Amino acid sequence: MALKRKNGRKLDELRPMSAEVGIIPNADGSAMFVFGKTVAIAAVYGPRMLHPQHMQNPETGILRVNYDLLSFSVEDRKKPGPSRRSQEISKVTELALLPAVDINEFKNTVIDVQIYILQANAGTRTAGINAASMALANAGIPMKSLITSVAVGKIDKELVLDVDDEEEHFEEGEGSTDFPIAKIYGTDEYSLMQMDGKLPPEMIPKALDMADEAFEKIYEVQKNALKSYVSGEDVK
Repeated sequence: MALKRKNGRKLDELRPMSAEVGIIPNADGSAMFVFGKTVAIAAVYGPRMLHPQHMQNPETGILRVNYDLLSFSVEDRKKPGPSRRSQEISKVTELALLPAVDINEFKNTVIDVQIYILQANAGTRTAGINAASMALANAGIPMKSLITSVAVGKIDKELVLDVDDEEEHFEEGEGSTDFPIAKIYGTDEYSLMQMDGKLPPEMIPKALDMADEAFEKIYEVQKNALKSYVSGEDVK
C-alpha cells in the first residue's frame, strides 16, 4: 500500500505504540496501552466476593468492566461521571474480554476491570481493550490468550488502519467508517466487531486481513511489556 494519508501514515500503518504493566501498585493487575496520542490505563481488582449476595453466581464468577473517558482527556472538557457512551463501551469491552477469560473456578466472585482514558485521540475502546487484557494477565487471571484490538476505518473508498481523531470525524459523501475489531490472539476467534458507519460487505474480508496483520504487532508490544514487568527489565 503506497498511498499516504494526511497524517503521513500508509493506509495499513499503525500509530506509534507503547505499553507498560504494573503501573498501579494497589491493584491486583494494571497496564497502560498507547496508540499515538490515545492513552488508556486499566486496573484489575479481584477475584473478590460479589456483593450484594443475591448477585453471586454459584457456578462461576462475574467479569465487570467500567470504562471512563476522563474529563481532561479531550479538548472540550467532558462532564464528569458516566455517560451513555461510556456505559455502552463498558459493556462492549466486557463482551470482548469475556471469551478469553476463564472465571469458572472463581464461583460467587467478581473481577472488576476499571479502564480510564487519560488522553483521547480516537481508538479509545481498542486501546482500553488492549490495556485491560494485559492487566488481567498481570493479575494472574487464567486466560486463553491476550486480546488484541484495533479499528479499521474507511475514508472515501480506501480502508485505513487505526484511525486518528481527524480521520474519525472526516465527513465527505457518506462520511467515514470506524470498525473496531478484537481477537483472541493465536486463535480464529473474534470477540468484537462493531461498525460505526457503513462498510460494503465485500470490503470486510480485507478489513479483517488488515486487522490480523496489526494484531501481530500489537501482541508483540503487549508481550514485551509483560515480559519487562516479570524480568524487571526495560524490554523494547
